[in-house]
Amino acid sequence: MNNDTPVQESPFRSEPGVRDQAPQFVLPLVVRIERAAPPARTDALETAARAVLVMLADERSLGDGEWAGAVRDWQDARIRKVVRRARGAEWRRAEALPGITVTGKSAEVRVFPPVPLDGWPRELAKLQVSGTDLDDPEPPAPADPGTPVLWLSPDLEMSAGKAMAQAGHGAQLAWWELTDGEREAWRDAGFPLAVRTAVPDHWRRLTGSRLPVVRDAGFTEIAPGSCTVVADHPALRQRRRPRPVP
Repeated sequence: MNNDTPVQESPFRSEPGVRDQAPQFVLPLVVRIERAAPPARTDALETAARAVLVMLADERSLGDGEWAGAVRDWQDARIRKVVRRARGAEWRRAEALPGITVTGKSAEVRVFPPVPLDGWPRELAKLQVSGTDLDDPEPPAPADPGTPVLWLSPDLEMSAGKAMAQAGHGAQLAWWELTDGEREAWRDAGFPLAVRTAVPDHWRRLTGSRLPVVRDAGFTEIAPGSCTVVADHPALRQRRRPRPVP
């Protein structure tokens, strides 16, 4: 779940680098999945991506905030995200820990400040990480025009948990490339976004564009270097539009 971003020393690249020598941290996300009423898959992916943005924009993650040191340490190393699932008493115990719960149409995702890779809180460490799968009751509608879209590869099969982490990576890449003003506008609007699977022709155009592309490190489920998500934010698309030839 560690992927590629267009910076000099990428925190997502699959090849070993300087970031691997730093202490490794992970951003924990917990999705609420009750047996009687599981969330829709697409809504869970969108809510997870929004949760990552909410954590990055929270005042406790910035400057001298109480989470800022952990967020900086996390971003200085690999940008790892792990999604676990909880229900009932497990979810209530997770809610009692410092973090932020983000609610979608049917999904609830709680994001926590980064923790050392081998230092998860006990209440989270015992939650299940594998086998998280969800379905959409019906195909998602086309994204509204002007909404940032995190496009998933049509060539890869991922569990819901894996795809949630990848969507979070894509949202984070977009966040990093926006200006302060663009970030503020996105935050003030409530971080609207959509997660959709691209059709093959569109996917080829997206990965050939200069939009941020997530490339997986291959630790789980898919091969190293696989392109999983393209972050298509309107502000980034506008800046990358080819200039007309005089």
